[in-house]
Amino acid sequence: MSSTIITQFLQDHTTWLIGGLVAAVSALWVSYNRRLQPLDFPISMDDQSVEIEPGVRASKFAADGKFVEYFYEDAKTTHEAFVRGIKQSKNGPCIGTRKPASKTYDWVSYQEVYDRSQKVGSALVQLGLPPKDETFIGIYAPNCLEWVISEEACSMYSMVVVPLYDTLGAEACEFIINQTEMQVVICDKGPKAENLLHTDKPMTSLKHLIVIEGSTLTKEIIEVGRQHNVIIQSFDDVMKLGAANLKAPVPPKPETICTLCYTSGTTGNPKGVIVSHKAMVANIAGCIVHHNDKMEICPNDTHMAYLPLAHMFERLNHLMFFMHGAKIGFNCGDIRLLLDDLRILQPTVFPTVPRLLNRIYDKVQQGISKSWIKRAIFNLAMNRKMALLRQGIVTNKSIWDWLVFGKVQKVLGGRIRGSAVGSAPISGNVLNFIRCSFGCYVFEAYGQTEVTAAITMTLPHEMETGHVGPPIPCCHVKLVDIPEMEYYAKDDKGEVCVRGSAMMNGYYKDPEKTKEVIDDEGWVHTGDVGQWLPNGTLKLIDRKKHIFKLAQGEYIAPEKVESFYIRCPFVAQIFVDGDGLETYPVAIVIPDVEHAIPWAKKELGLELTMETLCKNNDVKKAILEDLIAKGKEGNLKGFEQVKNIYLSPDLFSVENGLLTPTFKAKRPSVRKVYEKQIQELYKQENAKNSVH
Repeated sequence: MSSTIITQFLQDHTTWLIGGLVAAVSALWVSYNRRLQPLDFPISMDDQSVEIEPGVRASKFAADGKFVEYFYEDAKTTHEAFVRGIKQSKNGPCIGTRKPASKTYDWVSYQEVYDRSQKVGSALVQLGLPPKDETFIGIYAPNCLEWVISEEACSMYSMVVVPLYDTLGAEACEFIINQTEMQVVICDKGPKAENLLHTDKPMTSLKHLIVIEGSTLTKEIIEVGRQHNVIIQSFDDVMKLGAANLKAPVPPKPETICTLCYTSGTTGNPKGVIVSHKAMVANIAGCIVHHNDKMEICPNDTHMAYLPLAHMFERLNHLMFFMHGAKIGFNCGDIRLLLDDLRILQPTVFPTVPRLLNRIYDKVQQGISKSWIKRAIFNLAMNRKMALLRQGIVTNKSIWDWLVFGKVQKVLGGRIRGSAVGSAPISGNVLNFIRCSFGCYVFEAYGQTEVTAAITMTLPHEMETGHVGPPIPCCHVKLVDIPEMEYYAKDDKGEVCVRGSAMMNGYYKDPEKTKEVIDDEGWVHTGDVGQWLPNGTLKLIDRKKHIFKLAQGEYIAPEKVESFYIRCPFVAQIFVDGDGLETYPVAIVIPDVEHAIPWAKKELGLELTMETLCKNNDVKKAILEDLIAKGKEGNLKGFEQVKNIYLSPDLFSVENGLLTPTFKAKRPSVRKVYEKQIQELYKQENAKNSVH
């Protein structure tokens, strides 16, 4: 046959060929499926939690509703957990790092991390800091090996880690240092250390600044420190001091304070959440029991640590891996190269946030949209994998993984067997896509810093979406009435309140705010609004803290509205806001460039940049119409729907101060940045209404 005849044959018989392929694959699927057995799970997905008191629900894995406090007898503090990791790993690799140009990771062993930590801790004691939990050590650096060494040094000598981070702002960092009477801050670079000294109020307690990257220290920076009576020296010099004056560890007790984690994103000064070693270990123990051996971590496991260690989610991930002697690799420092990091590291467990998973999902959807054949095969594969998941079969070895999902799996390195998703809601479509395409357990978690981290988590065999699972075994959860929002516990709706073994001790030196959050019975009031579903899982439906009232007296929960609008393919990020003098909300929208620009080319015949796209009225009209449609699908009330939007080309980010380290919008900051645009939106809409 000539090439022309072959081409014609393929064109004439495309449907027949596809049908044959589907039939062949389906036959193989049936044969393979017979060999797969669903994994046993001890509780029914229709009944996932238990009511232990009227209105109070607990985990079915907690004996008689008792709180889990620890999982291993030899790991009741974070220090003991790390020592356990040395034994479990047989002094295997602990922390891995790589430079952007390198194709491999360099590893430091557990014992080497321990030894360096002892040197740093000894140096701190030698500098005059007492080894007790009234000694606060600031760490002002991105994720790195020295962060881990510094944290373990504090744990080894019963000192308290206080993370500082850029999005707190200079004024907040100054407040924290003064409130804790902090004497030592460990920084990544010399200029950052110097900037700490340029404050409005004197920080009389500060005596030492330790710089991780010694090459960034200059004589001028050291001199600035001297002028402020602060000694600035390199991390290496501090380790040498400790090596010359090595001291025996002074390990903490479970009740010892482990960390002060200052929350950002609210008005006023940040609040220092007091977290004990007991709370840290209890939260991890609760997660382990909740997994019911389906996600047992071992020394062969590897974790990619790209989420900030200043956030409790990542701190708990580290504790989980250290406790089991597993490996942790850091990204190379450039978030744009994260996928390269993942392909090289090949993690097995991947705690993450929805933003990255949304990007992977969007990329795949964009790829299959260009071919109906690809789309048909992909949808068939998704349906078949979902059928397996509903049977409790979790696998990445099916014919569909070989045929369709293999390329997707390689995006994260090809070895993922489990993923925990937290910090923000994730859509059901994306969640199911991740479960099917990666063929792994995916846990959606809900939590707060005030409860150390996790409160509820979906179970390993959960395949339904739209909820965040039952309580984990270290927590009890109840809902309380919010009359002003018409939520009542009798209707299984109300503010989520938590008690248990992983609760904070309170806010540091702030009894008034502590009393606002922890009631007389020891319940932490989260400010989130939840609903109990018939299967005993918790669904988050609203937010109490960020509500505002419109002119007609109606309340708006902007995060609830945003949760529907973010499903619009045009939208990368959205911020809904309102004015008490107006009757409707408005929004700032950052368009999704990967959807909006191709749409403009196809539908409007325009070649647009992000900047010109945001100024185009036809694009704005299309996005607004799609937002309203998504709101109607979500049964938003008329007064909840936005009436006008402003398109901005600039993404909210941690770097520009508009996102918290947990990737949530810093609402006061966003409102301040876009104040003029929000006012203009109301002027435009009111002028239009006055004409009509």
